Amino acid sequence: MTRLSRIRAASALVLLLLAGCAGQKAFRAGGELIEQKQYEAALEQYRAAIAADPNNAEFRLTYLKARDQAVAQWLAEAERAQAAGRSGEAAPLFMQVLRADEKNARAIRGLRAMERDNRHAQYVAEAQSAYSQGDLDGAQARLRIVLSENPAYPSAIELNGQIEQRRAQPRGASEQRLAEAFRKPISIEFRDAQLRQVFEVISRASGLNFVLDKEVRGDQRTTIFLRNSTVANALALTLLTNQLEQRVLDSSSVLIFPSTTQKLRDYQALAVKTFVLANGDAKNVANTLRTILKTRDVVVDEKQNMLIVRDTPEALRMAEKLITLHDQAPPEVMLEVEILEVQRNRLLKLGIEYPGRASLTPLASDGKTLTLADLLDLGSHNIGVTIDPLAINANRTVSDVRVLANPRIRVLNREKAKIVVGQKVPTITNTATSTGFVAGSVSYLDVGLKLEVEPNVSPDGEVTIKMGLEVSNILDRIQQKDGTTVYQLGTRNADTILRLHDGENQVLAGLINDSQTSGGSHIPGLGDIPGLDRVFGSKTDDSQQSEVVLSITPRIVRPAVRPSVRDAEFEAGTEASLKPLSLGDIPAPTQQGNPNNVPPPPPNNPPPPPPQAPAAPAAASPAAPAAVAPSAKHGDGRLALRSSVQLSQPPAARPADEAPSHEYRFALAGDALPQR
Repeated sequence: MTRLSRIRAASALVLLLLAGCAGQKAFRAGGELIEQKQYEAALEQYRAAIAADPNNAEFRLTYLKARDQAVAQWLAEAERAQAAGRSGEAAPLFMQVLRADEKNARAIRGLRAMERDNRHAQYVAEAQSAYSQGDLDGAQARLRIVLSENPAYPSAIELNGQIEQRRAQPRGASEQRLAEAFRKPISIEFRDAQLRQVFEVISRASGLNFVLDKEVRGDQRTTIFLRNSTVANALALTLLTNQLEQRVLDSSSVLIFPSTTQKLRDYQALAVKTFVLANGDAKNVANTLRTILKTRDVVVDEKQNMLIVRDTPEALRMAEKLITLHDQAPPEVMLEVEILEVQRNRLLKLGIEYPGRASLTPLASDGKTLTLADLLDLGSHNIGVTIDPLAINANRTVSDVRVLANPRIRVLNREKAKIVVGQKVPTITNTATSTGFVAGSVSYLDVGLKLEVEPNVSPDGEVTIKMGLEVSNILDRIQQKDGTTVYQLGTRNADTILRLHDGENQVLAGLINDSQTSGGSHIPGLGDIPGLDRVFGSKTDDSQQSEVVLSITPRIVRPAVRPSVRDAEFEAGTEASLKPLSLGDIPAPTQQGNPNNVPPPPPNNPPPPPPQAPAAPAAASPAAPAAVAPSAKHGDGRLALRSSVQLSQPPAARPADEAPSHEYRFALAGDALPQR
């Protein structure tokens, strides 16, 4: 080796020693920082130690343990902050986790969830703004986006409930596109009028276009009296009382057709909607829809726990409400169980065991076969004696066995949970076939403590627990002729049903087995003298005691929630149709600049105008529709139409943008109209 090579080797050795010293220094510094809970700085020191000595397994292992410990703490703090709505605190903690472990799935999910929550908050704010401006459709469209991604978003659920409550009744998507004229106030009185005339008047009053199917009889007679109602109510009741249905074609055109099976197939609009269930069972929900809504087109995807439903818009809205009731997270309860089994065995064997038997045996003279001559020559030299041994017993055995189990088990509502503390004892079963072949099978028995529980969480915060406790032990082992072993087991069972409050503790005790056994042997007569029984005999006292104590405490993790009154009860139409009988009170057109201020309908008897501002006749008003029937002679059976505008205040004081209330009164020509 040349001098230059030796210098290089020495330099490399020095560098290795220096690197090792630097690595050890950084490693010790990291350990001190861990003790001070400064995890991020500690991880930096551990990384420096690994960089200085990459082959040191101790450095790498300690770094991984410290990283896992730090990541677990940061994630817990971040998730608590996120659940409390403090996104400003949660985001830096998630980023801190990703700096330590760039592929941590929980941190990535947390950041994505925060991004989703921010987007949802923006959608809810936009929906709230649209709701305050009276745009219920726009508000609900944004809320559907939020609830489709997060069905448990509280503010979206609350706002959606307010929108549903504000709506007089559920409407289909086509009805929601109707013009403002559909909600104009109207008062009409038809007595035995032709159906064609009724639609003509409603058309002139609202501006809607009605297209009648060829099977709709225009000369069909109908009677309807409505005051201070709306065009929507008038149209709905007219259709209902004449067995007709409608389909909205556009914002101002409505198709009228008979409510027959064939026409419903031809004209009734259908829609398809997919429901992905998070908690409910798709099969059970499908049965509910078929039973309640009579829906036939339901496809169940068990693999994705999904339903695909094809039905009318009204049926789909009701299906959505029913599925919301079904698809609730099941309640969960944490059961804190303490099982204590105490066994005490006391065995006292004290005394003298005297020989209880002596046997005499003739002996053969040659030591082999006993002959008759040997029997005739019996004496002390050829008679053998066998005597039981004399034994002195002084034995006391004490044993205490304490079996303690403290499991905590989390179980869903109405699901069974099983806890076994003990051992499995093998048992062999031999089966002989007709050919003489013997096959053996091994099965195992659970010996020890076995607890089975089934909780039922009620909405009032109580937990009903169906519980079964079994305590078993091996009493004896019996050896069979074929070499197999049979175990004799002793069992103690307790089955009960408890109803406890959340956090209430209940102790079950009294499963006691107390066995006292006393026996012995002594010389007759002498052994019966009190106090001398252990001098002239031996006595054994065996005491065995065992007791099982069970303590159980339920803690509700996810409570059972009763559905709100709005979700639990809603109108479901009739046996023939899911459309509600009444459309409810639809607000009149809102005033300019105040969308929430809905003007009340005009009174039945408006006050007379003041003398200085007489009201113009209703026939001269430009707002009155020009719907006047031809003049008729008395008794010709045709209808006479009168049109009037009821004003709640004098025309001079009424705002220009306030819509008048139209009143139409009909009677057969020649009949006197009732006075107003």
